[in-house]
Amino acid sequence: MKIGILGGTFNPPHIGHLILAQEAVYQLNLNKVFFIPTNKSPHKEKDQLDPGQRLEMVKLAIEDNPKFQVLDIELKRRGISYTVDTLEQLNRNYPEDSFYLIIGSDLANSFDKWKQPDKIKRLSQIVVALREGVPLEIEDGFKKINITQVGVSSSQIRARIKKNKPIKYLAPKAIEKYIKRNNIYKRI
Repeated sequence: MKIGILGGTFNPPHIGHLILAQEAVYQLNLNKVFFIPTNKSPHKEKDQLDPGQRLEMVKLAIEDNPKFQVLDIELKRRGISYTVDTLEQLNRNYPEDSFYLIIGSDLANSFDKWKQPDKIKRLSQIVVALREGVPLEIEDGFKKINITQVGVSSSQIRARIKKNKPIKYLAPKAIEKYIKRNNIYKRI
């Protein structure tokens, strides 16, 4: 099988994540996309929402797409989540499958600073989702895909919630309900 890997904090997951995953399925003819929430990101220093709540929101966000699946391997491993460790585990667990690591052009531009980037390239095909306004500065054998651009981010959603602004249509309805029901992001 051809499996896409989409990792991140998903704090919270939003329509941009879902559009990116669906475009990767379509453009690369993927059989599946694994959504893998980080335990602790090496790239983000701010406090993150409880990992269990982020995992639950990803489950809610992807529940209606049979090609999407959530894996909690980084949460179970604990500590800082490094992509190379996750890809090693996935290659052990799914030795017959091919992996496509999906990242944005912003992350691709700093890829050489990741932990063991050469090993990551051996363990997966790097797929770069080109983002408007963020030119790809490093080619490095990356496969490129174009995605529908949406101006939404998790930080924007959190900021809107703190200011009591609506997030309708920025995240799936199930996520909006979960956030309201659990009164999250107002206290972070």
